[in-house]
Amino acid sequence: MAIITLTSDWGMSDHYISAVKGAIISRLPDAQVIDITHNISKFSLGETAFIVKNAYKNFPKGSIHIIGVNSESSIASPHSVIYYDEHFFIGSDNGLFALLCDKAPEKIYEITVMQDSDYFTFPSRDIFAKVACMIAEGNSLDKIGTPRKELTKMNSYLPVTDENSIKGIIVYFDSYDNAFTNITEALFRQVGKGRKFTAYLKSEEIQVIHKSYSDVATGDIVLLFSTTTHLEIAINKGSARNLLGINIYDTFRIEFQ
Repeated sequence: MAIITLTSDWGMSDHYISAVKGAIISRLPDAQVIDITHNISKFSLGETAFIVKNAYKNFPKGSIHIIGVNSESSIASPHSVIYYDEHFFIGSDNGLFALLCDKAPEKIYEITVMQDSDYFTFPSRDIFAKVACMIAEGNSLDKIGTPRKELTKMNSYLPVTDENSIKGIIVYFDSYDNAFTNITEALFRQVGKGRKFTAYLKSEEIQVIHKSYSDVATGDIVLLFSTTTHLEIAINKGSARNLLGINIYDTFRIEFQ
């Protein structure tokens, strides 16, 4: 049974989700279609990449993931399917895939199959659903598109490092208003080499990474690596977003001694 996931910024009030599911089930009645989320902040590539990256790994190998965020096609961001970590991802190559992947995908294909409509505003239904079903039916990627050599990069979303520092940004808030940065534990250890550090977030200076939220008193700030492997800023039993006055894309800097 094919597993096809959906991720988008459509929200829950419109017809878009049902239309895409209907297009899939009409062609592949046995498909298991699973929603990752449809509450992505509108057009947010960083948030999309963070959520999909931390969700897809829990699905079986061979799962197919449709991503309907900023999904219109252009010369700079063609509709594409990539094969990465034994999963298939379908969407617009607008920088999202490069944020999602920790290394180069095994395969990158620009989609060339014809869409199922004369309208060009709903590729998730008219192209991506069709491609997902073709993959699930066993078609090779050569029947879906033409190979490409590399992904579109979005350097503004990536941390900047030198010998003694890492400069990152906040890329996501969860429902508890905990803030997640684009700095991973692997990058922190690679640059830090076990040295003492000071992390700067607006007026806050933090010099300890804890293991759990309860390592600090209620209402205190805590820095820790979450299960996502990303560095997280939280307030124990409070809202880091509100109490610290922070937002998406705010700078987070770490300096090592």
